[in-house]
Amino acid sequence: MGLLSDPVRRRALARLVLRLNAPLCVLSYVAGIAWFLALAFPPLTQRTYMSENAMGSTMVEEQFVGGDRARGFARDFAAHRRKSGALPVAWLQRAMRSVGLEVYTQSFSRKLPFPDETHERYMVSGTNVYGILRAPRAASTESLVLTVPCGSDSTNSQAVGLLLALAAHFRGQIYWAKDIIFLVTEHDLLGTEAWLEAYHDVNVTGMQSSPLQGRAGAIQAAVALELSSDVVTSLDVTVEGLNGQLPNLDLLNLFQTFCQKGGLLCTLQGKLQLQDWTTLDGPLQGLQTLLLMVLRQASGRPHGPHGLFLRYRVEALTLRGINSFRQYKYDLVAVGKALEGMFRKLNHLLERLHQSFFFYLLPALSRFVSIGLYMPAAGFLLLVLGLKISSGVGLASLVAPLLISQAMGLALYILPVLGQHVATQHFPVAEAEAVVLTLLAIYAAGLALPHNTHRVMSTQAPDRGWMALKLVALIYLALQLGCIALTNFSLGFLLAATMVPAAALTKPCGPRPLYAALLVLTSPAATLLGSLFLWQELQEAPLSLAEGWQLFLVALAQGVLEHHTYGALLFPLLSLGLYPCWLLFWNVLFWK
Repeated sequence: MGLLSDPVRRRALARLVLRLNAPLCVLSYVAGIAWFLALAFPPLTQRTYMSENAMGSTMVEEQFVGGDRARGFARDFAAHRRKSGALPVAWLQRAMRSVGLEVYTQSFSRKLPFPDETHERYMVSGTNVYGILRAPRAASTESLVLTVPCGSDSTNSQAVGLLLALAAHFRGQIYWAKDIIFLVTEHDLLGTEAWLEAYHDVNVTGMQSSPLQGRAGAIQAAVALELSSDVVTSLDVTVEGLNGQLPNLDLLNLFQTFCQKGGLLCTLQGKLQLQDWTTLDGPLQGLQTLLLMVLRQASGRPHGPHGLFLRYRVEALTLRGINSFRQYKYDLVAVGKALEGMFRKLNHLLERLHQSFFFYLLPALSRFVSIGLYMPAAGFLLLVLGLKISSGVGLASLVAPLLISQAMGLALYILPVLGQHVATQHFPVAEAEAVVLTLLAIYAAGLALPHNTHRVMSTQAPDRGWMALKLVALIYLALQLGCIALTNFSLGFLLAATMVPAAALTKPCGPRPLYAALLVLTSPAATLLGSLFLWQELQEAPLSLAEGWQLFLVALAQGVLEHHTYGALLFPLLSLGLYPCWLLFWNVLFWK
């Protein structure tokens, strides 16, 4: 306490920090990167465990044997779908009624802000079909959801067949204390979002949909199923949701427990899980899996229908059946028994899942890193900004460069979608191309704008002017990265790992071309491009420069589209927050 209360010692500490500022910044940055890389190694990574007592035991006897029935439903569904060219709504209604469900439909439509060339759609309209199995042992106050998404280009017939076979099996049991909703959605995530908005009586994305005629209780948990074959070699689980949200860790533990009980091979990020963590191979593969999860979570995209349920405080997972050349082979009965066991244990819940972690990283299905262990990695990186702030000077009148940078960010957010029709009228491009080209044009224009109005408004000496502007930029960046890391650690860490070194080094003297190259290479757009190449490398599918650039353009269009369609926040965060902040450092670099 004496060090903090004694003014002499406080000034001595401040002088020491200023004198050793550069070495401390380097040490802090290296410590942050090293801490992150060490997260895949014990003791920072821990074994998963079940926190919810109601789901702590797997002593339930799975009785599902409807594999042949599931395959029959799948063949009929595929035949009717080929015949109609769309979701066979009438056939689904008959099939659900035949197994004893209350059946309802919901129509919806959505005009996208610009054509989605990836899925070839613009004016989207469709119908969702869902059936409700009422709980015989309780009032309709709580419910569970099993959902299957059906897109125009997806082959999910086996999942629909298994859903109907499970509905028939569940209908014959008397132990259900929660309603169970069997939901088949059209147009993938668009249908899921339309149904969720109508179920919770909200409209957050501008979706036009009919009200739901039938409801169950408050949804406690949901499982989305995607199968493309009667036989699977493994079940891959996806946890990353909209804006980096994650389900309660107990739900993932429940899935893994029943996979182990039934002998099912389960994977995470498409990677097999090594059990031996005493050698170096286990942690190294865990680090690869961890990096894949960080890149997925940082994107903010809903990587499956479960990602939209998380926004409504519904714990959810997406399970994908993988059929590869591995020697392990499982039929629909094995998958159905795993789902039956999961739903029977969720049926025992007396309250929402809340006792386990909501913030975690996964180097493997059997191991996790809690928030208390991974946040120091981001803390060390942000400490670099704090050390640089401590070496700054007082603030000055910097209104002009701040307003110009923020105005560029606002233009980057608003103009691409608003100006697409003007661009298509004057240039031979499609709407989606116009949006992406406008994004790139405004982004590049920010580099060329002469942010020199501060020379007119500032009365300080030139050196103190740029130091004051850098101080503001450092504080701005530190606040943004700190807030991002609290809600989406993966995104916050990636941005901090790339932007912090350039932010700390930038100044209008010294090797200015080197600083300019470093700033460009660590800009938000360059970080996105580099993340795409890193993702493909980790997936063992490297890209050429041309392929990477094309994927980058597609990612830009999808980012804007998902913000307007589902409410993904990555695009406004980069355009309204981090891009203007980055322009401030660019302004500092070319201060005259």
